Amino acid sequence: MSVLEMKVPSPGESISEVEIATWLVEDGDYVEKDQAIAEVDSDKATLELPAEASGIITLKAEEGDAVAVGAVVCHIDTSAEPPAGSENKETAAPAEEPKKDDPVPNPAPVAEKSAPKSDSYAAGHPSIAAKKVMDENGISANQINGTGKDGRITKQDVVSAMAAGFSANDAQGWGGTRETEPKKMSMLRRKVAERLVAVKNETAMLTTFNEVDMKPIMDLRAKYKMNFKEHHDVNLGFMSFFTKAVTEALNLYPAVNAQIEGKEMIMHNYADIGIAVSSPKGLMVPVVRNAEQMSLAEIEREIKRLAIRARDGKIAPDEMTGGTFTITNGGVFGSMLSTPIINPPQSAILGMHNIVERAVVVDGEIVVRPIMYVALSYDHRIIDGKESVSFLVKVKEMLENPERMIFGGKDPLEVLLGL
Repeated sequence: MSVLEMKVPSPGESISEVEIATWLVEDGDYVEKDQAIAEVDSDKATLELPAEASGIITLKAEEGDAVAVGAVVCHIDTSAEPPAGSENKETAAPAEEPKKDDPVPNPAPVAEKSAPKSDSYAAGHPSIAAKKVMDENGISANQINGTGKDGRITKQDVVSAMAAGFSANDAQGWGGTRETEPKKMSMLRRKVAERLVAVKNETAMLTTFNEVDMKPIMDLRAKYKMNFKEHHDVNLGFMSFFTKAVTEALNLYPAVNAQIEGKEMIMHNYADIGIAVSSPKGLMVPVVRNAEQMSLAEIEREIKRLAIRARDGKIAPDEMTGGTFTITNGGVFGSMLSTPIINPPQSAILGMHNIVERAVVVDGEIVVRPIMYVALSYDHRIIDGKESVSFLVKVKEMLENPERMIFGGKDPLEVLLGL
């Protein structure tokens, strides 16, 4: 018998321990090489653990166990033969294909093989990974249509259903049992909690607010969004405008883009912008590298790529580290106003909120405009009030005059006149 010891690989720099979130296989199962056998949580992301060889697996850790990087989590008996019926479909297909002169076989058995059995035990039952996501989000099996083998509910079925949303009739009501249920926090959630508390305790956090008239950007999007989509194959959203406005403002107020390290203030001559996105695992902040050098289309493409990877649980730790500034959008959930918490070791974060039509005064007249409240939380230890307020005003000015983003924050007429 030849046994392979599978050890926990390093998910990234500075990560010394992971937690077995979910085993995707059972003890004694036959696994194929590169098949995902487990999901592991680090303090930065959830990653899939692929099998290093084919064979029968023996689990050496339980779900919820904290395991050091390099520790053995399972054994794979590589000398084991594949179970009967698992032959490669490509090699099995020619044997099943009838010859030209043969009579046509009875179609009934073929239909039974291709269609999920309605009375199969698997029908309507979630896989291990799917059940974990359903439990985390309070979703019942009757809310999901299973597309897996024999109607089994897969993790992707759950994610897709969550993305589509549920009707009011699907919502589960109170049980009235007065029971309680302990639920262990994931390593990622525990780490997020520790970091948020540390920020409140270790920084002099302050928040300043302003409002932005979104009409210019909304008019621009309405005029060009179809051409933008056809030309760049990506939608023109608000986030790219905010990211571009932020990078221009950071260039003028570099302290907002800095961080404290010991007794020194580390300045950055680049802008790696973290974009907070919601995922089935909770809030994640993937980073758009060198956003200051990107066009609106490039920013939109990168945000879309990172958001999909975060939603599917495939984002890597190095894609969520090293940011210099963060943008979070609570407006997608209906938030009118909030005080976002700094994402350490950064020194500032911009909060976007929902857009609501409000009565405002423009040129001495009361008009109705789509207004968004914005908030900048910052570390007062290295960012003065003047810098923070000026930074937010500059972001407001560029959003209300989108053409300024093309000219480095300057008025186009001033550039034309060489002023």
